[in-house]
Amino acid sequence: MFGFEKIKIGDIVTLTFTLFAVIDVLGSIPVIISLKKKMGDISATQATLVSGALMLLFFFVGEQMLNFMGLDIHSFAIAGSIVIFILGLEMVLGIEFFRSEKDIRSGAVVPIAFPIIAGSGTLTTIMSLKAEYNALSILIAILINLVVVFITLRSINLVERMLGPSGISVVRKFFGVILLAIAVKIFKNNMAM
Repeated sequence: MFGFEKIKIGDIVTLTFTLFAVIDVLGSIPVIISLKKKMGDISATQATLVSGALMLLFFFVGEQMLNFMGLDIHSFAIAGSIVIFILGLEMVLGIEFFRSEKDIRSGAVVPIAFPIIAGSGTLTTIMSLKAEYNALSILIAILINLVVVFITLRSINLVERMLGPSGISVVRKFFGVILLAIAVKIFKNNMAM
């Protein structure tokens, strides 16, 4: 079902960095710190589990949802590549195209797990990657990213002190360029289908 024989370390690395760039947990540190100041302690475990559940749910039933709406994976991948491209532009140019929810009364899990970690960009990317890569490789990349998210949320204050404002900005712009390149690749590969 998952094609264990098709797993390539290079694909897992590419997928992990792609999801890392889209989730952008390092770039979200200022937002997470702001939410923490307003709401108190954030449960890293709860936020990670909820965001992971959303990613897995979309990974497993996203295609059925598309079929129900009469869409194919290649069309969704092209649409997803456009969203990924815009997210990359946001990261590189520092312009906010997508507005996140500002309702902090709903608890730490809702604004952090969704939409910050498992937002529309992440879910669209997971669906788009299914058109290109082995399913098990994607699941491994999701798991690796959830571990990174958990560690980051657990050590949010330490990460903030280590990177500083300029370090966070550099990381965000670097992964923005990677996202732009990946978006172009996904678009190009699915246009031929």
